[in-house]
Amino acid sequence: MKFAPKDPPRRFAVGNTVTFEMEDCGSLALEPDEQVTFTTPAGGEYDVARKDWGFYATPSLNGRLPQFGLRGVLIRNRLTGRYFVLLVERGREDSFAAYCTQESLDTVAWLDTDDALNGLRAALEAAG
Repeated sequence: MKFAPKDPPRRFAVGNTVTFEMEDCGSLALEPDEQVTFTTPAGGEYDVARKDWGFYATPSLNGRLPQFGLRGVLIRNRLTGRYFVLLVERGREDSFAAYCTQESLDTVAWLDTDDALNGLRAALEAAG
């Protein structure tokens, strides 16, 4: 693993309806079969693992993520048509809903329970 900090961080504007500033704090390069874990003050953990074919972008959606208080959700930006997988801290759903309203985002599917994921799988198989 190699971390290259950006000091000072690169700052740039983001947002569709309300513009705010993000800070790009650095780059992290992983070799195959290396993992990093991001944490929250509430004890949440989010792992990214590199393989020789690409990345595991999230821990298991219906296993480790919920154990650490995170909920996967597939969203669509109504203005751009782009889709994103986001991770929402359990108990912060109201803040997430307000953000979705502000940024013109629709929830396509919550990806955090066996029922939700199996329902999505069944719908995709039926669409065939």
